Amino acid sequence: MSDFRVALRQQDSINVLELKGYLDAHTAPKLEEALQNLLSTSRYNIVINCRDLSYISSAGLGVFMAFIEEVRKNNGDIKLTNMSPKVYNVFDLLGFPLLYEIFKEEHEAVTRFFDKGKATPITPR
Repeated sequence: MSDFRVALRQQDSINVLELKGYLDAHTAPKLEEALQNLLSTSRYNIVINCRDLSYISSAGLGVFMAFIEEVRKNNGDIKLTNMSPKVYNVFDLLGFPLLYEIFKEEHEAVTRFFDKGKATPITPR
């Protein structure tokens, strides 16, 4: 089984999930559980830090799609940060930059929750 970990921490009123390892069909339930725990406690401002995410499959991408509607329905958002070029290319290939704001650095995503004009997301190529 692939190695994957999700760590949660709070920065201001933002919930930061740090992903590490391989996010695939075998490990996606760990991310699903972490996101479900946030939603069940009405925490809808979420930053996903992908700094240590080395691989993502379509099953991993599906987790993001499964939760975004409920998050946004509750006036929250999921913002993505710190992707390696390899991981970003997977998101970009499937059009995720049109659906999610993706930032180079975590602090930019956190700032975006408080001031819509300060941080600029990465734009698709």
